[in-house]
Amino acid sequence: MSVGKNERHDSSSAHVTGRSTFIDDREDTVTEVYVGLAYAPIARGTIDKIDYSGALLHPDCLGIYVASDIKAKSWGAIVHDQQFLASTQVNHMSEPVCIIASSTRESIPDIQELIKIHTTEKQGVFSIDEAKAINDTLYKATPFKRGDVETVLKESDHNLTGAFICGGQEHFYLESQAAVVYPKEKGHVEVHSSSQHPSETQRVVAEALGLPFHKVVCIVKRMGGGFGGKESQAAPIAAYAGIVAQDLGRPARIILTKDDDMKITGKRHPFQNEYTVGFNSDGKITALKVHIQSDGGAYSDLSSSILERAMFHIDGAYYLENVDISGTCYRTNNHSNTAYRGFGGPQGNMTIESIIEDIAVQLGKSSFEIRKINRYEADNIVTPYGQTVENNMLPMLFDNLYKKSDYENRLKEIIEFNKEDNGVIRGISMTATKFGIAFTAKFLNQGNALVNLHLDGTIQASTGATEMGQGVNTKIAQICAHAFGISIDDVEVMSTSTEKNHNTSPTAASSGSDINGSAALSACNKIKKKLRGLAKLKFDEFNFDDSLLEDFVLPKVEANEIVFKAGKVIEVATKKEMLFKDLITLAYFNRISLGGYAHYKTPGLGFHKGRGVGKPFNYFTQGTVVSEVSVDEFTGEVKVLDSNILMDLGRPLNPGIDKGQVTGAFVQAMGWVTTESLYYDDKRNLISHSPTTYKIPNIQDTPRKFEVELIENNDNDCNVHKSKAVGEPPFVLGISVWTAIKHALSFRGNGIVNLKSPATNEEILMELTRRVQG
Repeated sequence: MSVGKNERHDSSSAHVTGRSTFIDDREDTVTEVYVGLAYAPIARGTIDKIDYSGALLHPDCLGIYVASDIKAKSWGAIVHDQQFLASTQVNHMSEPVCIIASSTRESIPDIQELIKIHTTEKQGVFSIDEAKAINDTLYKATPFKRGDVETVLKESDHNLTGAFICGGQEHFYLESQAAVVYPKEKGHVEVHSSSQHPSETQRVVAEALGLPFHKVVCIVKRMGGGFGGKESQAAPIAAYAGIVAQDLGRPARIILTKDDDMKITGKRHPFQNEYTVGFNSDGKITALKVHIQSDGGAYSDLSSSILERAMFHIDGAYYLENVDISGTCYRTNNHSNTAYRGFGGPQGNMTIESIIEDIAVQLGKSSFEIRKINRYEADNIVTPYGQTVENNMLPMLFDNLYKKSDYENRLKEIIEFNKEDNGVIRGISMTATKFGIAFTAKFLNQGNALVNLHLDGTIQASTGATEMGQGVNTKIAQICAHAFGISIDDVEVMSTSTEKNHNTSPTAASSGSDINGSAALSACNKIKKKLRGLAKLKFDEFNFDDSLLEDFVLPKVEANEIVFKAGKVIEVATKKEMLFKDLITLAYFNRISLGGYAHYKTPGLGFHKGRGVGKPFNYFTQGTVVSEVSVDEFTGEVKVLDSNILMDLGRPLNPGIDKGQVTGAFVQAMGWVTTESLYYDDKRNLISHSPTTYKIPNIQDTPRKFEVELIENNDNDCNVHKSKAVGEPPFVLGISVWTAIKHALSFRGNGIVNLKSPATNEEILMELTRRVQG
């Protein structure tokens, strides 16, 4: 059996030996052209003149292209409102204005300097509050409402009113945005892109070049990281190279530098969520009214769906009887913010976890007590939008981790420790994830797969999933190998290509393995159905030579009658067997197709956006974590002393890869809530645009003690092999580091801890100063 085993990542050896091929590892062709961009020098205003005459005189410059050279003027993942190139109006700093074609890569910065972009600057809008003041919105969501919130708030024992504020986050994938476009005969182009969404890249390139879709093929071998940053924003990057390739008739390569990539691409959305919460003296939340507000940046991108995902996850792991959840996405003159691991879910979930910490401080109770009394239980398992939390593992996860982590005794020790005045305070917090798995846009919950068997018994499988390091190809290979009872070494998952898998959804929403794995399994089962019938004839000693003049009919055979195991095909009742490879050969000589295509759509989904109720998710991935931190009161430095994760991933397809995803997601989230702060100057130039100025976690920032345990759960019948998605849900658990910091700060001064995220050293010192002086 391959499914459920710790099979090694299919690229592991190639990564270690340096033989993995990324976009910029593709061999240069003799005629290849290098592509760069020139950027707007203001955040908002008009372009009066673009003078690139000097650039054209550079000996290496092969061409300069502006907005009028692109067939389509705008693109967008949902709304086509984003300019390919700014022509008259600039809407964010470093917005692309010109495409540069150069004979050498090294000359691009010099050519950039020779392009003069004359502008008239206007006052920009750079915050949610500024956008609110002029009511400039990108999207306003349909509220989720349940119960009588206003009345219950008035009647509640206690009320708290506040705002949860969190900043953005740079994706910081190792491979920057990159593409190579090859012009082909008959006007066709072949696009190799570092993209999570080949079908969208195909579409956007085709529209930019004025081509029908069938003349564009997009191929993705792998990405050097994505995290959502290549879901939509890889498409225009490929289009820039496509414009040059089409015009010059030469291959065109665009590889953004890390600095340029960070300057022009969108980040995780900053949020500012304003709320009033009512609760009783036990800490039970009686009502919550919250207005979720996001900074969408200059253009729509995926902001509307991200806002709604935040609204779906404002409840976190907690039942809210009376709720009024509204949401607005505001337009600013920041770079257009985009998808990021969690897709708004963390910004929603973090709000309720922060509220719970505040309730605990207000009542003088342990935050675990507040979480326990509010969590989803057997009699309260309906979300604010009307979906039942089936297979609810949260009570068990909370209680088991509480005991396993020795939470009670550690809390007592922390209370005693913090009575001492030694310049260090400690905090502890348990938080949870209940992450909905599916695209909230119903039509995206579909995929297709093509599986081809070869005469030596090996398999090539193609799906719409894209590999960005998360191991989706390995899991799909395991599913195929398991289906036919062969070694995973006999399965190759091919590069994702729009000519083999059409109209695919992005590899996002944590559903890459779910959708594409299910499609691959269905394709395998179609082939197996025919092979079982053929094997039955063979085992019954059917004389195939007698059927030369007439095609024979394959009998229907149940799956449990003939099984595929260890490279053999076995009739269970008679114990007759034959080699899998021999059955393949027999099928070929009898003209039986050894290829299978299948389309899969996630069943049972149905959410009514107009009413704000329904079932947007197939199921929920759940987990809990306890994190303990120490905070230096003189420097604000945070050390994560201990993080203990207990996770429900159903029956994991690959436990080793899944544990890697859990730990990686946690550390990435920990960076978001502590050190990863985006800094801008007065003109809105991004200052923190390189590894020297933007601090992602390093090995010394990870928890000193770090444990991950997956529980056994065999009841997730609605997904392939009873597995659960793992990409985004554990990201939410990193929030526990921030709530533990809030807990630590609560020991100094009085009242609610007003801590923004990220809790940088400076932010912590400011809050400590306020609390001591206040």
